[in-house]
Amino acid sequence: MMSSENRSDFSASCSSISEEARAKINLALHVTGQRPDGYHLLDMLVTFTDHGDRLDFMPWPTDEFTLSGRFGETLAGDGGTNLVLKARDLLREAIGPLAFPVRIQLEKNLPVASGIGGGSADAAATLRGLTRLWGTSLPEEALAALALKLGADVPMCLASRPLIARGIGEKIEPVPELPALAMVLANPLKGVSTPEVFRRLATKSNPTLRLAPSLRGTADWLAAIGAARNDLEPPARELVPEIAVISAMLRAHGALLTRMSGSGATCFGIFATMAAAEDAAAALHDARPDWYFQATETVSGGE
Repeated sequence: MMSSENRSDFSASCSSISEEARAKINLALHVTGQRPDGYHLLDMLVTFTDHGDRLDFMPWPTDEFTLSGRFGETLAGDGGTNLVLKARDLLREAIGPLAFPVRIQLEKNLPVASGIGGGSADAAATLRGLTRLWGTSLPEEALAALALKLGADVPMCLASRPLIARGIGEKIEPVPELPALAMVLANPLKGVSTPEVFRRLATKSNPTLRLAPSLRGTADWLAAIGAARNDLEPPARELVPEIAVISAMLRAHGALLTRMSGSGATCFGIFATMAAAEDAAAALHDARPDWYFQATETVSGGE
């Protein structure tokens, strides 16, 4: 255990550390099978947006966790099972005595349980931020194993770069060729049950995701994404008809391609420019101020 003098010296040298928890977007999601234990096998083309949650970490006399942001109150009803706290505790167990008490502030800007990996992104950002704050590092394999313990999406969010994920999400390969995309995220703020979506899935063994090896510009990638699919979208639309409505609204405001992300209910529209995305988000917000619309840009695979 650290002495109080060492703790004081170490804490004094550490200012607040911030991490962005980027929204995770399933540009494509193919359900290709189901394991005997019930987990579905997936092929996913994933990217991440500039817009997301934000976490701040700093040394503190005792552990503390606070929430703010548009969706902070929604998450406050989580009953203490927040993935941020689970990530903190798992990493502390792995690191040992260097893991002094911390104050974690989560600015919750993403809708909760909405198919864009908000909780998983928060957990991954916690692993990254506390590794920095505690001044330690784990082998990449060990950190990836901790991430997978927290959830199948957390290893992807740890990378927060364009990738293809297979299996239950743990088999990851980067996609450096994927360009940045102007995008509007849209959500009717109506919950959709992921287990129920999978239960209603008509076919569990669908064709795998196949991308041409020579995709070059944005037009090529739009065509490839358009030729792919989200196998969870049809059953999700049965459960939440607003998904179809919000997709039509995005198209009506100039989206080149629309699709649902994950198990919903967030949909995305890809636009030709950020200016077009921002104009569309403003018009959509005016039309439905009670829904969630956010213009953003995805990160480039080459960053």
